[in-house]
Amino acid sequence: MELSFRERVKKEILVIDGAMGTLLQQRGLPPGWCPEEWNLSRPESVQEVHKLYLEAGADIITTNTFGAIQLKLADYGLGHRVREINLAAANLAKEAARPYGAMVAGSVGPLGKFLQPLGTMTFDEAYGQFFEQCRALVEAGVDFILFETFGDIGEMRAALIAAADAGDVPVVASFTFDETGRTFTGTDPETAAVVVERLGVSAIGVNCSVGPRELVQVVQKLTQSTNLPVLVSPNAGMPEMVEGRTVFRETPAAMADYAVRFVEYGASVLGGCCGTTPEHIKAIHQSVKGLQPRVRSRQFGLRVASRVKTVSIAPRGIPVAIGERLNPTGKKALQAEIKEGKTEITRRDALAQVEAGAAILDINVGVGGVDQVAAMERAIHAVQVLVDAPLCIDSTDPRVIEQALKIYHGKAIINSVNGEEKSLQTILPLAKRYGAALIGLTLDERGIPPTAEERLAVARKLTERAEAMGIPRQDLMIDCLVLTVSAQPEGVPETLRAITLVKKELGLTTSLGVSNVSFGLPNRGLINAAFFAMALAAGLDAAILNPQEPRMMETLRASAVLTGRDIRAEQYIAREQQAGGVQAPAKPVEQAAATPLEILYQAVLSGDKDNIVSYIETALAEGLSPMELLDKALIPGIEEVGRRYGAGLYFLPQLMMAGETMTRSFERLRPELARGPAKKVGTVVLATVKGDIHDIGKNIVSVMLANHGFEVIDLGKNVDNEEIIKAAMEHRAQIIGLSALMTTTMVHMADLINRVKEQGLNCKVMVGGAAVTAQYAREIGADGYAVDAVEAVSVAKSLVS
Repeated sequence: MELSFRERVKKEILVIDGAMGTLLQQRGLPPGWCPEEWNLSRPESVQEVHKLYLEAGADIITTNTFGAIQLKLADYGLGHRVREINLAAANLAKEAARPYGAMVAGSVGPLGKFLQPLGTMTFDEAYGQFFEQCRALVEAGVDFILFETFGDIGEMRAALIAAADAGDVPVVASFTFDETGRTFTGTDPETAAVVVERLGVSAIGVNCSVGPRELVQVVQKLTQSTNLPVLVSPNAGMPEMVEGRTVFRETPAAMADYAVRFVEYGASVLGGCCGTTPEHIKAIHQSVKGLQPRVRSRQFGLRVASRVKTVSIAPRGIPVAIGERLNPTGKKALQAEIKEGKTEITRRDALAQVEAGAAILDINVGVGGVDQVAAMERAIHAVQVLVDAPLCIDSTDPRVIEQALKIYHGKAIINSVNGEEKSLQTILPLAKRYGAALIGLTLDERGIPPTAEERLAVARKLTERAEAMGIPRQDLMIDCLVLTVSAQPEGVPETLRAITLVKKELGLTTSLGVSNVSFGLPNRGLINAAFFAMALAAGLDAAILNPQEPRMMETLRASAVLTGRDIRAEQYIAREQQAGGVQAPAKPVEQAAATPLEILYQAVLSGDKDNIVSYIETALAEGLSPMELLDKALIPGIEEVGRRYGAGLYFLPQLMMAGETMTRSFERLRPELARGPAKKVGTVVLATVKGDIHDIGKNIVSVMLANHGFEVIDLGKNVDNEEIIKAAMEHRAQIIGLSALMTTTMVHMADLINRVKEQGLNCKVMVGGAAVTAQYAREIGADGYAVDAVEAVSVAKSLVS
């Protein structure tokens, strides 16, 4: 009986194949044409490539289906042939693999579209796209599905959930990381691992973007962050242009040497991506096949994650503050905002809590008479691109919880599940499906048990039911529930005993809503802080509290030292040094009201696109001119966003949201600006080159240039060079901007530059895109190169100056 992929990947080092597109081009595939269509019209060429890799020693070959999804096939008029193309590709690969005893991976690439809130595509739309392709690959009998070259963790979540529904087949989630060690939307290797390992993947991987040298630290971090098998398929170095041809200079021997290093770190599936050939795969095979997978068995506590940050809650780790301010209970202003469909207070309080020390934010929209599903969606969208803290989804309505888990681009906590059968049957499946952690309340149909032992029994029941559902016990955090001390003073000692028992008997982390203890008493802050210190001494790991109450955060930090959880008081000392030894005031100091210009500046920094127009209206009503708003608030704001992006403080989501905020600002101010002298920096014609259907990066550049005063003529994607030349002449453009994602389409950039010179156009050409490098730009004679949208603005300004 043949072993499955899940079994083999744990027992042996496996070699996976290399590039497909470049080898098909060598066999006549026209640049820019759909390689997946050749599964139907030129099957012998596709199968020939498979056999070359099998003869080189590949244990796994990937189907020629990277772009065989409806959204991408539609660009070639093939959107109605998804099932047909995927079935054909899988059958070709299986037929080729059979004599070699090799496995077949069904390749699935990203959509090329951003999910909300970064783009317009919904989770359900993305899910539907992936489900259709995965269902066809499962029907065809692939050994596993390989999601490769993904840069957005939100899109990967939709893909993995779709694959789980498509059939019982192993899944590998492979991301593309750049030189900074993050995906293009800011996800680091640990966070990628934390999010996908709960979504049922059999392995996690990294492929494409850069060569093996640049992936060393990524692979090290990835193998340290998970016990899952790890796949590594780098490019054969960075692409260069030599005599009109795209060349990858990393030799087979060098790739093989790096493959051995990756095995030492813990990788167990080795191969290559762009530029790798059968010779590279043969060298990797000869280097690693005698090696054994490194056994990794690290213990991880409860880990939750936003798109860009992981927070660990460990039984002996530093206690964690969960901010409670995004809950409308007792907050009339927040209740009114939720009813009005706004997020101004939500955004402000989210930022303030994180700045005050909250590691996680609890988010609740429980207001009567509102559509809580829509309200939660607005709140999640607003907060998840604003702060790096993971979110705790707080609702009693399963529909609200599910919608929040769909659209959240990370691993959230559900607050909460309890021992009642109804709760167990509705909440546990949601946590399982969407890969969430849980807060478990120690109550059941009888209410809150009076004794610590009875609460321990409920906690044990919760643990057993979660594990039976496939939810690991470390993803369950127990809330032993504190009663109001003024009404039930005997309840506090039982809560403290229950915390200790749960940690001792079950080894689980614990949490509490601390402020419940003080209802009905004067000076509640004093009671809360004293009880909090006692709970921390009993072993409490996380507390839902107001982080803007200095006394509570001071108690957390000091108790961590006194209970031995802050080793050598390192975090306490660092915090005190950062504060300069100044004791925080007992109550927040009242700040002067921000001016209209300050409000606008902060709105751009936070990407507050929903409220920017109302802020502008207020500023205009107070007598400020449109040019004052631009010159003193809006443009300085977007420039500061660019600086923070360049410094690694902001990531692509914040850049995009700020850009959209600026776009709405210009739309509102355009009538007033049209009546005065226009300030146009220059005109840019933008396009993704012929044969390339990827335009995410180009679209971001378009927005950023427009926000900095350029008139942008965006021609879209897959644009012929003659059309670009014609547009540049018609609009008297100072700059032509070209983007390419694929190495196979980069050659059109050189051709266009030659056409510009031949016609003597007084026009500069700047280039960029994932496949393009500064060296390549120099070799083809480009006037400028930009690695990202922020740099594109700087380069464009220098070209027109």
